[in-house]
Amino acid sequence: MPGYAQPYTGSRFGVSWIVALYLIAGGIVAATHHYWSNVHTLKGIGSGLLATVAWPLIFLGVNLNIR
Repeated sequence: MPGYAQPYTGSRFGVSWIVALYLIAGGIVAATHHYWSNVHTLKGIGSGLLATVAWPLIFLGVNLNIR
């Protein structure tokens, strides 16, 4: 429409609130199940990250420790 400013909707980069809440909940669940207690090795860090991302599996009884 001539004479009116066209709204600019550029691409936005960021993490949605749902993803942020999912990762925060995962960090809390992983910490309460002691996945972040042995982070002095790469296996410990990997187990902590895996438990943070796949935290619903912890409630199903899956052991997410990397051997």
